[in-house]
Amino acid sequence: QVQLVESGGGLVQAGGSLRLSCAVSGSIVSIFSMGWHRQAPGKQRELVAVISGGGSTNYADSVKGRFTISRDGAKNTVYLQMKSLQAEDTAVYYCNGNLLIPGRGYRDYWGQGTQVTVSS
Repeated sequence: QVQLVESGGGLVQAGGSLRLSCAVSGSIVSIFSMGWHRQAPGKQRELVAVISGGGSTNYADSVKGRFTISRDGAKNTVYLQMKSLQAEDTAVYYCNGNLLIPGRGYRDYWGQGTQVTVSS
């Protein structure tokens, strides 16, 4: 069974940094894309950053220049390096992956979510 396993959330002061990790567990053929979304209390879930299987990236305007998404293809793991964190970045961060599954085609998966809290 394929799962996305997240880690790295926590509490940090404004201006600080955190790195989130999302590892794919289970058997897959390849990764079409993986990304990070976040949902703050009372708000809709929003895309933060995405990286394609070819390595191209895209970011929400609110995080450009502060967040960096990267991947380790050998480990099927995606990272989100977050710097200059602000109180507005406080949210539950969810990893999402569009993965090619043996015999099943492309499927969409979500991680369980990891809390990021930035204190001002």
